[in-house]
Amino acid sequence: MRIISRYIKPHIFQIIMGFAVKITGTIMDLFLPWILSYIIDDVIPLQDMTKIIVWGVIMIICSVFAVVFNILANRMASRVAGDCTRDIRHDLFAKISYLDSAKIDEFTISSLESRLTSDTYYVHQMLGMIQRLGVRAPILLIGGITVTFLLDARLSLVTLCTMPFIAFSIYYFSKKGIPLYTKLQQSIDSLTAVVRENASGIRIIKALRKSEYEKERFDKVNKLAIENEKKAGATMAATNPLITFFLNAGLAAVIVVGAHLVYSGISGTGKIIAFMSYFTIISNAMLSVSRMFTMISKGSAGMNRIEKVITSESELFVKEDEKEKEKEKDAMVPKAQRSEESLYHVEFKNVSFSYGRTRVLSNISFALKHGQTLGIIGSTGSGKSTIISLLMRTYDTEQGDICLDGRNIREIPTKNLCAKFGVVFQNDFLFADSIKENVSFCRNLSDDEINEALCNAQAMDFVSKYEDKALHMLDIKGANISGGQKQRLLIARALAGNPEILVLDDSSSALDYKTDAKLRKVIAEKFSKVTKIIIAQRVSSIMHADLIIMLDEGKIIGAGTHSELLESCDKYRETSISQMGGYALE
Repeated sequence: MRIISRYIKPHIFQIIMGFAVKITGTIMDLFLPWILSYIIDDVIPLQDMTKIIVWGVIMIICSVFAVVFNILANRMASRVAGDCTRDIRHDLFAKISYLDSAKIDEFTISSLESRLTSDTYYVHQMLGMIQRLGVRAPILLIGGITVTFLLDARLSLVTLCTMPFIAFSIYYFSKKGIPLYTKLQQSIDSLTAVVRENASGIRIIKALRKSEYEKERFDKVNKLAIENEKKAGATMAATNPLITFFLNAGLAAVIVVGAHLVYSGISGTGKIIAFMSYFTIISNAMLSVSRMFTMISKGSAGMNRIEKVITSESELFVKEDEKEKEKEKDAMVPKAQRSEESLYHVEFKNVSFSYGRTRVLSNISFALKHGQTLGIIGSTGSGKSTIISLLMRTYDTEQGDICLDGRNIREIPTKNLCAKFGVVFQNDFLFADSIKENVSFCRNLSDDEINEALCNAQAMDFVSKYEDKALHMLDIKGANISGGQKQRLLIARALAGNPEILVLDDSSSALDYKTDAKLRKVIAEKFSKVTKIIIAQRVSSIMHADLIIMLDEGKIIGAGTHSELLESCDKYRETSISQMGGYALE
Protein backbone atom coordinates (compact mmCIF):
# COMPACT_ATOMS: atom_id res chain seq x y z
CA MET A 1 0.00 0.00 0.00
CA ARG A 2 3.00 2.35 0.29
CA ILE A 3 3.20 2.89 -3.43
CA ILE A 4 -0.31 4.34 -3.63
CA SER A 5 0.93 7.66 -2.21
CA ARG A 6 2.85 8.13 -5.49
CA TYR A 7 -0.46 8.27 -7.35
CA ILE A 8 -2.34 10.32 -4.77
CA LYS A 9 0.35 13.03 -4.48
CA PRO A 10 -0.32 14.74 -7.87
CA HIS A 11 -3.99 15.10 -6.91
CA ILE A 12 -3.43 16.29 -3.36
CA PHE A 13 -4.83 19.79 -4.06
CA GLN A 14 -8.07 18.37 -5.51
CA ILE A 15 -8.32 15.98 -2.57
CA ILE A 16 -7.88 18.81 -0.05
CA MET A 17 -10.50 20.91 -1.86
CA GLY A 18 -12.82 17.92 -1.93
CA PHE A 19 -12.28 17.34 1.77
CA ALA A 20 -13.03 21.02 2.51
CA VAL A 21 -16.26 20.88 0.51
CA LYS A 22 -17.20 17.57 2.11
CA ILE A 23 -16.54 18.89 5.61
CA THR A 24 -18.73 21.94 4.94
CA GLY A 25 -21.60 19.81 3.64
CA THR A 26 -21.30 17.39 6.56
CA ILE A 27 -21.34 20.18 9.13
CA MET A 28 -24.55 21.46 7.52
CA ASP A 29 -26.04 18.01 8.12
CA LEU A 30 -25.03 18.19 11.78
CA PHE A 31 -26.72 21.56 12.24
CA LEU A 32 -30.16 20.36 11.19
CA PRO A 33 -31.17 18.29 14.29
CA TRP A 34 -29.80 21.00 16.60
CA ILE A 35 -31.87 23.69 14.82
CA LEU A 36 -34.94 21.44 15.04
CA SER A 37 -34.37 20.97 18.77
CA TYR A 38 -33.99 24.74 19.25
CA ILE A 39 -37.23 25.43 17.32
CA ILE A 40 -39.22 22.86 19.32
CA ASP A 41 -37.91 23.76 22.79
CA ASP A 42 -37.20 27.51 22.49
CA VAL A 43 -38.93 29.08 19.48
CA ILE A 44 -42.35 27.40 19.35
CA PRO A 45 -43.14 28.16 23.04
CA LEU A 46 -42.73 31.90 22.20
CA GLN A 47 -45.49 31.56 19.58
CA ASP A 48 -43.58 33.96 17.33
CA MET A 49 -44.39 32.97 13.75
CA THR A 50 -41.66 35.21 12.32
CA LYS A 51 -38.92 33.43 14.28
CA ILE A 52 -40.39 30.06 13.35
CA ILE A 53 -40.31 30.99 9.64
CA VAL A 54 -36.76 32.44 9.94
CA TRP A 55 -35.41 29.31 11.58
CA GLY A 56 -37.34 27.16 9.11
CA VAL A 57 -35.68 29.03 6.23
CA ILE A 58 -32.29 28.51 7.92
CA MET A 59 -33.01 24.76 8.06
CA ILE A 60 -33.86 24.78 4.34
CA ILE A 61 -30.66 26.69 3.52
CA CYS A 62 -28.57 24.24 5.55
CA SER A 63 -30.30 21.33 3.78
CA VAL A 64 -29.61 22.81 0.34
CA PHE A 65 -25.97 23.51 1.24
CA ALA A 66 -25.61 19.97 2.60
CA VAL A 67 -27.01 18.40 -0.58
CA VAL A 68 -25.07 20.61 -3.03
CA PHE A 69 -21.76 20.41 -1.18
CA ASN A 70 -21.99 16.64 -0.70
CA ILE A 71 -22.83 16.06 -4.38
CA LEU A 72 -19.97 18.34 -5.44
CA ALA A 73 -17.54 16.58 -3.09
CA ASN A 74 -18.63 13.16 -4.35
CA ARG A 75 -18.06 14.24 -7.96
CA MET A 76 -14.60 15.52 -7.07
CA ALA A 77 -13.82 12.28 -5.24
CA SER A 78 -14.94 10.19 -8.22
CA ARG A 79 -12.77 12.25 -10.55
CA VAL A 80 -9.68 11.87 -8.36
CA ALA A 81 -10.30 8.12 -7.87
CA GLY A 82 -10.71 7.69 -11.63
CA ASP A 83 -7.53 9.63 -12.43
CA CYS A 84 -5.48 7.74 -9.84
CA THR A 85 -6.78 4.39 -11.05
CA ARG A 86 -6.05 5.35 -14.66
CA ASP A 87 -2.43 6.14 -13.72
CA ILE A 88 -2.11 2.92 -11.70
CA ARG A 89 -3.54 0.87 -14.55
CA HIS A 90 -1.25 2.62 -17.07
CA ASP A 91 1.89 2.01 -15.00
CA LEU A 92 0.86 -1.58 -14.31
CA PHE A 93 0.28 -2.23 -18.01
CA ALA A 94 3.60 -0.58 -18.90
CA LYS A 95 5.40 -2.67 -16.28
CA ILE A 96 3.78 -5.87 -17.55
CA SER A 97 4.78 -4.94 -21.11
CA TYR A 98 8.45 -4.77 -20.09
CA LEU A 99 8.52 -7.70 -17.66
CA ASP A 100 11.05 -10.31 -18.60
CA SER A 101 9.79 -13.82 -19.32
CA ALA A 102 10.99 -15.20 -15.99
CA LYS A 103 8.89 -12.64 -14.10
CA ILE A 104 5.87 -13.33 -16.30
CA ASP A 105 6.25 -17.04 -15.57
CA GLU A 106 6.44 -16.20 -11.87
CA PHE A 107 3.29 -14.06 -11.83
CA THR A 108 1.46 -16.03 -14.59
CA ILE A 109 -0.50 -14.39 -17.42
CA SER A 110 -3.90 -15.00 -15.84
CA SER A 111 -2.82 -13.37 -12.58
CA LEU A 112 -1.48 -10.32 -14.43
CA GLU A 113 -4.78 -10.01 -16.29
CA SER A 114 -6.67 -10.22 -13.01
CA ARG A 115 -4.46 -7.58 -11.38
CA LEU A 116 -4.97 -5.28 -14.35
CA THR A 117 -8.77 -5.62 -14.25
CA SER A 118 -10.44 -6.67 -11.01
CA ASP A 119 -7.65 -5.51 -8.66
CA THR A 120 -7.57 -2.02 -10.17
CA TYR A 121 -11.37 -1.94 -9.92
CA TYR A 122 -11.21 -2.63 -6.18
CA VAL A 123 -8.53 0.04 -5.79
CA HIS A 124 -10.78 2.51 -7.62
CA GLN A 125 -13.66 1.67 -5.29
CA MET A 126 -11.40 2.03 -2.26
CA LEU A 127 -10.07 5.45 -3.29
CA GLY A 128 -13.56 6.75 -4.01
CA MET A 129 -14.98 5.33 -0.78
CA ILE A 130 -12.20 6.81 1.36
CA GLN A 131 -12.76 10.28 -0.07
CA ARG A 132 -16.54 10.11 0.25
CA LEU A 133 -17.00 8.29 3.53
CA GLY A 134 -13.49 8.66 4.96
CA VAL A 135 -14.25 12.31 5.72
CA ARG A 136 -18.01 12.32 6.13
CA ALA A 137 -18.38 9.29 8.42
CA PRO A 138 -15.78 10.35 11.05
CA ILE A 139 -17.14 13.93 11.14
CA LEU A 140 -20.71 12.69 11.54
CA LEU A 141 -19.56 10.23 14.18
CA ILE A 142 -17.36 12.58 16.22
CA GLY A 143 -19.51 15.63 15.52
CA GLY A 144 -22.69 13.77 16.39
CA ILE A 145 -21.25 12.55 19.70
CA THR A 146 -19.92 16.03 20.50
CA VAL A 147 -23.26 17.75 19.83
CA THR A 148 -25.16 15.13 21.84
CA PHE A 149 -22.81 15.81 24.77
CA LEU A 150 -23.72 19.48 24.49
CA LEU A 151 -27.42 18.61 24.35
CA ASP A 152 -27.44 16.03 27.14
CA ALA A 153 -24.27 14.41 28.52
CA ARG A 154 -26.18 11.64 30.28
CA LEU A 155 -27.78 10.35 27.10
CA SER A 156 -24.44 10.63 25.31
CA LEU A 157 -22.79 8.40 27.91
CA VAL A 158 -25.44 5.77 27.20
CA THR A 159 -24.53 5.93 23.50
CA LEU A 160 -20.80 5.79 24.16
CA CYS A 161 -21.16 2.53 26.05
CA THR A 162 -21.85 0.79 22.73
CA MET A 163 -18.83 2.30 20.91
CA PRO A 164 -16.11 -0.09 22.20
CA PHE A 165 -18.13 -3.11 21.02
CA ILE A 166 -18.66 -1.54 17.60
CA ALA A 167 -15.00 -0.52 17.23
CA PHE A 168 -13.81 -4.02 18.15
CA SER A 169 -16.20 -5.61 15.62
CA ILE A 170 -14.89 -3.40 12.81
CA TYR A 171 -11.23 -4.02 13.73
CA TYR A 172 -11.61 -7.78 14.12
CA PHE A 173 -13.48 -8.45 10.90
CA SER A 174 -11.39 -6.02 8.82
CA LYS A 175 -8.20 -7.76 10.01
CA LYS A 176 -9.59 -11.12 8.90
CA GLY A 177 -10.96 -9.73 5.65
CA ILE A 178 -7.73 -8.74 3.85
CA PRO A 179 -6.21 -12.29 3.76
CA LEU A 180 -9.56 -13.71 2.67
CA TYR A 181 -9.89 -11.24 -0.19
CA THR A 182 -6.29 -11.95 -1.21
CA LYS A 183 -7.16 -15.65 -1.38
CA LEU A 184 -10.29 -14.77 -3.35
CA GLN A 185 -8.23 -12.86 -5.92
CA GLN A 186 -5.90 -15.84 -6.28
CA SER A 187 -8.85 -18.10 -7.04
CA ILE A 188 -10.05 -15.53 -9.59
CA ASP A 189 -6.59 -15.80 -11.19
CA SER A 190 -7.20 -19.53 -11.65
CA LEU A 191 -10.66 -18.85 -13.04
CA THR A 192 -9.21 -16.33 -15.51
CA ALA A 193 -6.57 -18.86 -16.58
CA VAL A 194 -9.20 -21.50 -17.42
CA VAL A 195 -11.35 -18.99 -19.33
CA ARG A 196 -8.28 -17.75 -21.21
CA GLU A 197 -7.25 -21.29 -22.18
CA ASN A 198 -10.76 -22.15 -23.34
CA ALA A 199 -11.04 -18.99 -25.43
CA SER A 200 -7.66 -19.67 -27.07
CA GLY A 201 -8.27 -23.36 -27.67
CA ILE A 202 -11.99 -23.34 -28.47
CA ARG A 203 -11.47 -24.93 -31.91
CA ILE A 204 -9.44 -27.82 -30.51
CA ILE A 205 -11.94 -28.31 -27.68
CA LYS A 206 -14.81 -28.58 -30.15
CA ALA A 207 -12.86 -30.72 -32.58
CA LEU A 208 -11.99 -33.26 -29.87
CA ARG A 209 -15.43 -33.00 -28.25
CA LYS A 210 -13.98 -31.98 -24.92
CA SER A 211 -16.66 -29.38 -24.12
CA GLU A 212 -18.08 -31.40 -21.22
CA TYR A 213 -14.61 -31.95 -19.76
CA GLU A 214 -13.88 -28.21 -19.97
CA LYS A 215 -17.24 -27.42 -18.38
CA GLU A 216 -16.33 -29.64 -15.45
CA ARG A 217 -12.89 -28.03 -15.19
CA PHE A 218 -14.44 -24.56 -15.24
CA ASP A 219 -17.08 -25.62 -12.73
CA LYS A 220 -14.35 -26.79 -10.36
CA VAL A 221 -12.42 -23.48 -10.32
CA ASN A 222 -15.67 -21.52 -10.38
CA LYS A 223 -16.92 -23.31 -7.27
CA LEU A 224 -13.59 -22.64 -5.55
CA ALA A 225 -13.87 -18.93 -6.38
CA ILE A 226 -17.46 -18.85 -5.14
CA GLU A 227 -16.48 -20.69 -1.96
CA ASN A 228 -13.68 -18.20 -1.26
CA GLU A 229 -16.00 -15.30 -2.05
CA LYS A 230 -18.61 -16.71 0.34
CA LYS A 231 -16.02 -17.00 3.10
CA ALA A 232 -14.81 -13.45 2.59
CA GLY A 233 -18.34 -12.11 2.18
CA ALA A 234 -19.70 -14.02 5.16
CA THR A 235 -16.86 -12.80 7.36
CA MET A 236 -17.31 -9.16 6.39
CA ALA A 237 -21.12 -9.49 6.31
CA ALA A 238 -21.11 -10.21 10.03
CA THR A 239 -19.93 -6.65 10.67
CA ASN A 240 -23.14 -4.81 9.75
CA PRO A 241 -25.54 -6.99 11.78
CA LEU A 242 -23.29 -6.77 14.86
CA ILE A 243 -22.97 -3.01 14.54
CA THR A 244 -26.74 -2.70 14.00
CA PHE A 245 -27.38 -4.87 17.06
CA PHE A 246 -25.15 -2.74 19.30
CA LEU A 247 -26.63 0.48 17.89
CA ASN A 248 -30.20 -0.72 18.39
CA ALA A 249 -29.33 -1.80 21.93
CA GLY A 250 -27.93 1.67 22.54
CA LEU A 251 -30.97 3.27 20.94
CA ALA A 252 -33.32 1.28 23.18
CA ALA A 253 -31.32 2.38 26.22
CA VAL A 254 -31.45 6.01 25.04
CA ILE A 255 -35.24 5.84 24.59
CA VAL A 256 -35.69 4.40 28.08
CA VAL A 257 -33.38 6.93 29.74
CA GLY A 258 -34.76 9.82 27.60
CA ALA A 259 -38.35 8.98 28.47
CA HIS A 260 -37.43 8.98 32.15
CA LEU A 261 -35.71 12.40 31.83
CA VAL A 262 -38.68 13.94 29.97
CA TYR A 263 -41.14 12.47 32.44
CA SER A 264 -39.06 13.91 35.29
CA GLY A 265 -38.94 17.33 33.58
CA ILE A 266 -35.14 17.25 33.44
CA SER A 267 -34.95 17.33 29.63
CA GLY A 268 -37.10 18.79 26.85
CA THR A 269 -38.96 17.00 24.07
CA GLY A 270 -36.94 18.83 21.39
CA LYS A 271 -33.68 17.58 22.83
CA ILE A 272 -34.93 14.01 22.81
CA ILE A 273 -36.09 14.32 19.19
CA ALA A 274 -32.77 15.92 18.23
CA PHE A 275 -30.93 13.24 20.15
CA MET A 276 -32.80 10.52 18.25
CA SER A 277 -31.81 12.22 14.98
CA TYR A 278 -28.19 12.40 16.05
CA PHE A 279 -28.31 8.79 17.12
CA THR A 280 -29.53 7.89 13.63
CA ILE A 281 -26.69 9.96 12.14
CA ILE A 282 -24.17 8.21 14.40
CA SER A 283 -25.64 4.82 13.47
CA ASN A 284 -25.36 5.53 9.76
CA ALA A 285 -21.82 6.82 10.26
CA MET A 286 -20.82 3.60 11.99
CA LEU A 287 -22.38 1.52 9.22
CA SER A 288 -20.55 3.66 6.67
CA VAL A 289 -17.29 3.04 8.49
CA SER A 290 -18.04 -0.68 8.36
CA ARG A 291 -18.69 -0.57 4.59
CA MET A 292 -15.57 1.52 4.12
CA PHE A 293 -13.40 -1.01 5.92
CA THR A 294 -14.90 -3.79 3.80
CA MET A 295 -13.95 -1.92 0.65
CA ILE A 296 -10.54 -1.05 2.10
CA SER A 297 -9.97 -4.76 2.73
CA LYS A 298 -10.67 -5.52 -0.94
CA GLY A 299 -8.69 -2.51 -2.18
CA SER A 300 -5.71 -3.24 0.07
CA ALA A 301 -5.55 -6.84 -1.11
CA GLY A 302 -5.71 -5.65 -4.72
CA MET A 303 -3.14 -2.86 -4.24
CA ASN A 304 -0.71 -5.23 -2.53
CA ARG A 305 -0.90 -7.54 -5.55
CA ILE A 306 -0.47 -4.59 -7.94
CA GLU A 307 2.47 -3.27 -5.93
CA LYS A 308 4.31 -6.59 -6.23
CA VAL A 309 4.26 -6.24 -10.02
CA ILE A 310 5.09 -2.52 -10.21
CA THR A 311 7.99 -2.79 -7.76
CA SER A 312 9.37 -6.02 -9.21
CA GLU A 313 12.94 -5.67 -10.41
CA SER A 314 14.37 -7.09 -13.60
CA GLU A 315 18.03 -7.75 -14.25
CA LEU A 316 17.50 -7.75 -17.99
CA PHE A 317 17.68 -3.98 -18.43
CA VAL A 318 20.77 -1.85 -18.84
CA LYS A 319 20.66 1.62 -17.33
CA GLU A 320 20.99 4.59 -19.67
CA ASP A 321 24.20 5.87 -18.10
CA GLU A 322 25.78 2.43 -18.46
CA LYS A 323 24.73 2.37 -22.10
CA GLU A 324 26.40 5.72 -22.77
CA LYS A 325 29.58 4.59 -21.04
CA GLU A 326 29.69 1.50 -23.23
CA LYS A 327 29.24 3.59 -26.36
CA GLU A 328 32.11 5.83 -25.36
CA LYS A 329 34.24 2.82 -24.43
CA ASP A 330 33.64 1.15 -27.82
CA ALA A 331 34.31 4.39 -29.68
CA MET A 332 37.69 4.82 -27.97
CA VAL A 333 38.96 1.35 -28.86
CA PRO A 334 40.26 1.07 -32.44
CA LYS A 335 38.71 -1.78 -34.41
CA ALA A 336 42.12 -3.37 -34.99
CA GLN A 337 42.74 -3.58 -31.26
CA ARG A 338 39.47 -5.30 -30.40
CA SER A 339 39.42 -8.95 -29.42
CA GLU A 340 39.22 -11.71 -31.98
CA GLU A 341 35.80 -12.57 -30.58
CA SER A 342 34.36 -9.50 -32.31
CA LEU A 343 34.97 -11.25 -35.65
CA TYR A 344 31.89 -13.31 -34.83
CA HIS A 345 28.48 -11.77 -35.12
CA VAL A 346 26.78 -14.26 -32.77
CA GLU A 347 28.59 -16.43 -30.26
CA PHE A 348 27.42 -18.76 -27.51
CA LYS A 349 30.07 -19.69 -24.94
CA ASN A 350 29.28 -22.72 -22.77
CA VAL A 351 25.71 -21.57 -22.19
CA SER A 352 23.51 -23.48 -19.74
CA PHE A 353 19.96 -22.70 -18.67
CA SER A 354 17.21 -24.18 -16.51
CA TYR A 355 13.49 -23.54 -16.13
CA GLY A 356 13.21 -23.83 -12.38
CA ARG A 357 14.84 -27.15 -11.50
CA THR A 358 14.60 -28.53 -15.03
CA ARG A 359 17.82 -28.25 -17.00
CA VAL A 360 16.97 -27.26 -20.58
CA LEU A 361 20.37 -26.43 -22.12
CA SER A 362 23.83 -27.65 -21.16
CA ASN A 363 27.16 -26.22 -22.39
CA ILE A 364 25.91 -24.84 -25.70
CA SER A 365 28.70 -23.31 -27.78
CA PHE A 366 28.73 -22.11 -31.39
CA ALA A 367 29.77 -19.04 -33.39
CA LEU A 368 28.45 -17.34 -36.53
CA LYS A 369 30.06 -14.70 -38.70
CA HIS A 370 28.06 -11.94 -40.40
CA GLY A 371 25.82 -13.31 -43.12
CA GLN A 372 26.15 -16.94 -42.10
CA THR A 373 23.19 -19.23 -41.55
CA LEU A 374 22.68 -21.47 -38.52
CA GLY A 375 20.26 -24.36 -38.69
CA ILE A 376 18.96 -25.88 -35.45
CA ILE A 377 17.18 -29.22 -35.47
CA GLY A 378 16.14 -31.61 -32.75
CA SER A 379 13.23 -33.40 -31.20
CA THR A 380 10.44 -31.59 -29.35
CA GLY A 381 11.67 -30.25 -26.02
CA SER A 382 15.32 -30.40 -26.94
CA GLY A 383 15.81 -26.68 -26.25
CA LYS A 384 15.71 -25.19 -29.76
CA SER A 385 13.40 -22.24 -28.98
CA THR A 386 15.18 -21.64 -25.66
CA ILE A 387 18.35 -20.75 -27.57
CA ILE A 388 16.42 -17.93 -29.27
CA SER A 389 14.94 -16.77 -25.97
CA LEU A 390 18.42 -16.53 -24.48
CA LEU A 391 19.83 -14.81 -27.56
CA MET A 392 17.13 -12.14 -27.42
CA ARG A 393 17.54 -12.04 -23.64
CA THR A 394 13.94 -12.70 -22.71
CA TYR A 395 15.66 -14.99 -20.20
CA ASP A 396 19.15 -14.68 -18.76
CA THR A 397 21.70 -17.46 -19.00
CA GLU A 398 22.37 -19.54 -15.92
CA GLN A 399 25.98 -20.13 -16.97
CA GLY A 400 28.09 -18.95 -19.88
CA ASP A 401 27.97 -15.86 -22.08
CA ILE A 402 26.25 -14.78 -25.27
CA CYS A 403 27.96 -12.13 -27.40
CA LEU A 404 27.02 -10.03 -30.40
CA ASP A 405 30.02 -8.62 -32.24
CA GLY A 406 32.13 -9.52 -29.23
CA ARG A 407 29.94 -7.60 -26.80
CA ASN A 408 28.07 -9.44 -24.06
CA ILE A 409 24.33 -8.99 -24.56
CA ARG A 410 24.01 -8.16 -20.85
CA GLU A 411 25.76 -4.88 -21.68
CA ILE A 412 23.43 -3.99 -24.56
CA PRO A 413 20.27 -2.00 -23.70
CA THR A 414 17.18 -4.12 -24.25
CA LYS A 415 15.65 -1.72 -26.77
CA ASN A 416 18.83 -1.69 -28.87
CA LEU A 417 19.20 -5.46 -28.60
CA CYS A 418 15.67 -6.22 -29.79
CA ALA A 419 16.04 -3.78 -32.71
CA LYS A 420 18.73 -6.04 -34.16
CA PHE A 421 16.32 -8.94 -34.68
CA GLY A 422 13.63 -9.89 -37.12
CA VAL A 423 11.82 -12.83 -35.57
CA VAL A 424 9.08 -15.28 -36.39
CA PHE A 425 8.30 -17.24 -33.25
CA GLN A 426 6.87 -20.74 -33.19
CA ASN A 427 3.50 -19.56 -31.87
CA ASP A 428 3.41 -16.00 -33.16
CA PHE A 429 0.48 -13.59 -33.16
CA LEU A 430 -1.49 -11.59 -35.72
CA PHE A 431 -3.61 -8.71 -34.48
CA ALA A 432 -7.13 -7.72 -35.46
CA ASP A 433 -5.89 -5.03 -37.83
CA SER A 434 -5.00 -4.59 -41.50
CA ILE A 435 -2.31 -6.66 -43.20
CA LYS A 436 -0.33 -3.45 -43.62
CA GLU A 437 -0.34 -2.66 -39.89
CA ASN A 438 0.48 -6.25 -38.97
CA VAL A 439 3.56 -6.12 -41.20
CA SER A 440 4.59 -2.56 -40.33
CA PHE A 441 3.92 -3.08 -36.62
CA CYS A 442 4.20 0.63 -35.71
CA ARG A 443 7.60 1.00 -37.42
CA ASN A 444 6.37 3.68 -39.87
CA LEU A 445 7.37 1.63 -42.90
CA SER A 446 6.46 2.94 -46.35
CA ASP A 447 4.02 1.15 -48.65
CA ASP A 448 6.90 0.15 -50.92
CA GLU A 449 8.80 -1.42 -48.00
CA ILE A 450 5.69 -3.33 -46.91
CA ASN A 451 4.94 -4.56 -50.43
CA GLU A 452 8.56 -5.65 -50.88
CA ALA A 453 8.43 -7.59 -47.60
CA LEU A 454 5.18 -9.27 -48.71
CA CYS A 455 6.77 -10.24 -52.01
CA ASN A 456 9.89 -11.58 -50.33
CA ALA A 457 7.77 -13.65 -47.93
CA GLN A 458 5.77 -15.12 -50.87
CA ALA A 459 2.61 -13.50 -49.43
CA MET A 460 1.76 -11.10 -52.25
CA ASP A 461 0.15 -13.85 -54.31
CA PHE A 462 -2.85 -14.05 -51.94
CA VAL A 463 -2.74 -10.46 -50.62
CA SER A 464 -3.10 -9.09 -54.17
CA LYS A 465 -6.36 -11.03 -54.57
CA TYR A 466 -8.10 -8.92 -51.93
CA GLU A 467 -9.90 -5.85 -53.29
CA ASP A 468 -8.28 -3.65 -50.64
CA LYS A 469 -4.89 -5.40 -50.97
CA ALA A 470 -2.68 -4.76 -47.89
CA LEU A 471 -5.49 -2.79 -46.23
CA HIS A 472 -7.50 -5.99 -45.88
CA MET A 473 -8.56 -6.47 -42.25
CA LEU A 474 -7.58 -9.60 -40.34
CA ASP A 475 -9.49 -11.18 -37.50
CA ILE A 476 -7.74 -11.62 -34.17
CA LYS A 477 -5.01 -14.26 -34.47
CA GLY A 478 -5.59 -14.19 -38.23
CA ALA A 479 -8.63 -16.44 -37.90
CA ASN A 480 -9.88 -15.51 -41.40
CA ILE A 481 -6.76 -16.77 -43.24
CA SER A 482 -5.05 -20.15 -43.51
CA GLY A 483 -2.07 -21.37 -41.50
CA GLY A 484 0.33 -21.02 -44.41
CA GLN A 485 -0.90 -17.48 -45.11
CA LYS A 486 -0.37 -16.57 -41.45
CA GLN A 487 3.20 -17.80 -41.54
CA ARG A 488 3.97 -15.83 -44.70
CA LEU A 489 2.61 -12.61 -43.14
CA LEU A 490 4.67 -13.22 -40.02
CA ILE A 491 7.79 -13.79 -42.14
CA ALA A 492 7.00 -10.55 -44.01
CA ARG A 493 6.87 -8.73 -40.66
CA ALA A 494 10.31 -10.07 -39.75
CA LEU A 495 11.86 -9.23 -43.14
CA ALA A 496 10.35 -5.72 -43.28
CA GLY A 497 12.50 -4.38 -40.46
CA ASN A 498 15.84 -4.91 -42.28
CA PRO A 499 17.19 -6.87 -39.31
CA GLU A 500 20.81 -7.68 -38.56
CA ILE A 501 19.78 -11.15 -37.40
CA LEU A 502 16.83 -13.05 -38.86
CA VAL A 503 15.33 -15.74 -36.64
CA LEU A 504 12.84 -18.21 -38.10
CA ASP A 505 11.51 -20.54 -35.42
CA ASP A 506 9.70 -23.38 -37.18
CA SER A 507 8.18 -20.69 -39.41
CA SER A 508 7.68 -22.81 -42.53
CA SER A 509 5.90 -25.82 -41.03
CA ALA A 510 2.61 -24.84 -42.72
CA LEU A 511 4.19 -24.00 -46.09
CA ASP A 512 4.18 -26.35 -49.03
CA TYR A 513 7.58 -27.47 -50.35
CA LYS A 514 7.41 -25.23 -53.42
CA THR A 515 6.67 -22.06 -51.42
CA ASP A 516 9.26 -23.03 -48.81
CA ALA A 517 11.90 -23.47 -51.53
CA LYS A 518 11.07 -20.07 -53.07
CA LEU A 519 11.26 -18.43 -49.66
CA ARG A 520 14.66 -19.97 -48.90
CA LYS A 521 15.95 -18.83 -52.28
CA VAL A 522 14.82 -15.22 -51.70
CA ILE A 523 16.36 -15.14 -48.23
CA ALA A 524 19.64 -16.55 -49.53
CA GLU A 525 19.84 -14.04 -52.39
CA LYS A 526 18.39 -10.82 -50.95
CA PHE A 527 19.45 -11.22 -47.34
CA SER A 528 22.92 -12.61 -47.85
CA LYS A 529 24.47 -10.11 -45.41
CA VAL A 530 21.91 -10.89 -42.69
CA THR A 531 22.88 -13.51 -40.12
CA LYS A 532 20.17 -16.15 -40.13
CA ILE A 533 19.09 -18.64 -37.47
CA ILE A 534 16.57 -21.20 -38.65
CA ILE A 535 14.85 -23.66 -36.34
CA ALA A 536 13.14 -26.39 -38.28
CA GLN A 537 11.70 -29.88 -38.09
CA ARG A 538 12.52 -30.56 -41.73
CA VAL A 539 16.11 -31.21 -42.77
CA SER A 540 15.36 -29.70 -46.19
CA SER A 541 14.80 -26.29 -44.56
CA ILE A 542 18.31 -26.15 -43.05
CA MET A 543 20.47 -28.46 -45.18
CA HIS A 544 22.11 -25.52 -46.98
CA ALA A 545 23.03 -23.71 -43.73
CA ASP A 546 26.66 -22.84 -43.02
CA LEU A 547 26.37 -24.51 -39.62
CA ILE A 548 23.83 -27.03 -38.38
CA ILE A 549 23.55 -28.12 -34.76
CA MET A 550 21.61 -31.20 -33.69
CA LEU A 551 20.12 -30.93 -30.19
CA ASP A 552 19.07 -33.77 -27.94
CA GLU A 553 17.89 -33.18 -24.36
CA GLY A 554 19.51 -29.77 -24.27
CA LYS A 555 22.92 -30.86 -25.53
CA ILE A 556 24.61 -30.51 -28.90
CA ILE A 557 25.13 -34.03 -30.22
CA GLY A 558 26.30 -32.93 -33.64
CA ALA A 559 27.57 -29.75 -35.30
CA GLY A 560 28.73 -29.03 -38.84
CA THR A 561 27.44 -28.79 -42.37
CA HIS A 562 24.80 -31.12 -43.77
CA SER A 563 27.36 -33.43 -45.37
CA GLU A 564 29.53 -33.46 -42.25
CA LEU A 565 26.59 -34.37 -40.01
CA LEU A 566 25.53 -37.16 -42.32
CA GLU A 567 28.88 -38.76 -41.62
CA SER A 568 29.41 -37.85 -37.96
CA CYS A 569 25.95 -37.79 -36.36
CA ASP A 570 23.86 -40.97 -36.48
CA LYS A 571 20.70 -39.30 -35.24
CA TYR A 572 20.90 -36.53 -37.85
CA ARG A 573 21.51 -39.10 -40.59
CA GLU A 574 18.52 -41.15 -39.46
CA THR A 575 16.30 -38.05 -39.40
CA SER A 576 17.51 -36.95 -42.80
CA ILE A 577 16.98 -40.35 -44.44
CA SER A 578 13.53 -40.77 -42.88
CA GLN A 579 12.46 -37.39 -44.30
CA MET A 580 14.21 -37.27 -47.68
CA GLY A 581 15.12 -40.86 -48.45
CA GLY A 582 18.11 -41.43 -50.71
CA TYR A 583 18.34 -37.73 -51.60
CA ALA A 584 19.62 -37.08 -48.07
CA LEU A 585 22.90 -38.82 -48.88
CA GLU A 586 23.57 -36.92 -52.11
